[in-house]
Amino acid sequence: MPGLTDENFRARGDERRFKFACGHRREQGSSHGAVAVELRIDPSSEVLVRSPGTFKGYYKQGEATRDTVTADGWLRTGDAGFVDSRGHLVIIDRAKDVGKLACGEAFAPQFIENKLKFSPFIGEAVAFGHDRPFVAAMIAINGETVSTWAERQGIAYSSYQDLSANPRVRALIRDEIRKCNAGLPEAARIRRFMLLNKELDADDNEVTRTRKIRRRFVGEKYKAVIDALYGGRSDVELVADITFEDGRKATIRSNVTIENADEAPLTAAEPAHA
Repeated sequence: MPGLTDENFRARGDERRFKFACGHRREQGSSHGAVAVELRIDPSSEVLVRSPGTFKGYYKQGEATRDTVTADGWLRTGDAGFVDSRGHLVIIDRAKDVGKLACGEAFAPQFIENKLKFSPFIGEAVAFGHDRPFVAAMIAINGETVSTWAERQGIAYSSYQDLSANPRVRALIRDEIRKCNAGLPEAARIRRFMLLNKELDADDNEVTRTRKIRRRFVGEKYKAVIDALYGGRSDVELVADITFEDGRKATIRSNVTIENADEAPLTAAEPAHA
């Protein structure tokens, strides 16, 4: 639905049903021709809207109409979302691509991952949570920005693997996760995380050439890590195969720390910035 995600589309009311005043903007910033639009988040987290302008259905296509418009006139947008603390509608993904946490709350991994990657210190992230009691994440640090930060902090390191294992780097990423969590519903917030000892790589079949995560492959390859994240463990042995630019292959092993996102961070020597 055009304009549905506009920031000016603002909710008022309870979390189940909202009313909006939508109109055309004049250049001076005032509005005219306002019309009441109702919004509702259904139990599956799909966004439904209703207004005098909502279409009544498809011509001579009863089944398609029933799939799109409810009997009482609500239009199914096909998008999943929630209303944040400011009363703004937030679209998290297409409804068909949204999973569920064990508690029944919506889980949109791509939305969480993209929010994490707003941080200059996070290169890639993989969020888990479907049919699980909480959200957990594997994170690959941005080697360039984190190394610059580490040099400013006087942190010695010899490799990406060494850098990602540093406790102060974990504290840095924990703070970035907390910033991300502040914009998420309570149930969707990341509870546990770990830092990968390598970057996710298309040559290792972990992401596509356009950087989309191969979820099924990653889930199988890092099964031991996922089990440790949800098993309450504080560390896990991570065995990762890497492919060099010249085609050579190697295996790296390291014991990776798993932490809770709400643990107290270490004190940094200076404010974190890229």
